[in-house]
Amino acid sequence: MSKNNIKVGLSNKEGQLGFLFTKGGLREGAGRKSIGATKKVSLTLSDEMWGKLEKHCTDHKLSRSEVIRNIIESYYS
Repeated sequence: MSKNNIKVGLSNKEGQLGFLFTKGGLREGAGRKSIGATKKVSLTLSDEMWGKLEKHCTDHKLSRSEVIRNIIESYYS
């Protein structure tokens, strides 16, 4: 794909940038649907615990976010 086929455009969502191709464009409601509010956190765990978390993610084909979200949701349910 040549660089002439891609444009950067402004989305309707608070000035977020999006990539536009020669066909189509930014569409309201397009893309992955939100499951809630996103907040960035920093988590400190031992190397052993990170290893267990990573193994669980690999074994179950889940992202770290999915695993941690599942742990928190099950704790508060």
